[in-house]
Amino acid sequence: MFIEIPLGNKSNMRRLVFGVGLNDAEYIVKPIINGKQLCCPYYAKWKDMIVRCYSEKEQKRYPTYIGCTVCGEWLFFSKFKAWMINQDWQDKQLDKDLLVQGNKLYSPETCLFISSAINKLLINRKASRGIHSQGVDFNRRANQYRARVRVNGKSKHLGFFDTDNEAFNSYKVAKYEIIKDIALQQTEPLKSALLNYKISEY
Repeated sequence: MFIEIPLGNKSNMRRLVFGVGLNDAEYIVKPIINGKQLCCPYYAKWKDMIVRCYSEKEQKRYPTYIGCTVCGEWLFFSKFKAWMINQDWQDKQLDKDLLVQGNKLYSPETCLFISSAINKLLINRKASRGIHSQGVDFNRRANQYRARVRVNGKSKHLGFFDTDNEAFNSYKVAKYEIIKDIALQQTEPLKSALLNYKISEY
């Protein structure tokens, strides 16, 4: 368990995180206890968010974060922490674009915490699949487009089709059923966000 050790009068020594984020905590967020450095879990999530949006190095590694920003309120660590405390965040990841698809802004209105399993479920793997639609590849032996979907970590064959679009439509139906089954096990607002999720072709 992380213990908040009062900061004392050292707050004026802090620098902005990536030039934008203000760590205004009244305690040491990364104390060294018994020779081991610990990190406040709220601060870890906050800093990761700032890094995604304002680190050029991070955006070179993960181009999908280019154009992402943090709302003015959350540039203050204390504001983000006050929100996070009231969320179901344990062992979960901060998500910005499930409540509002295509969203690039981290804010209280657009973010929620989701499990790693749900996050993986919604990844479209655009970079690895090339020119084909989601869930589709071209099978040279059959000379047709093949549709597949992952169920419980295993690939399920859905059939061969004459066109990429036909294969994608088969994938979309199967994928939505998987998402729907998981959605019905969730609480709001995650439940509605998953039920309203639009599966993009590319």
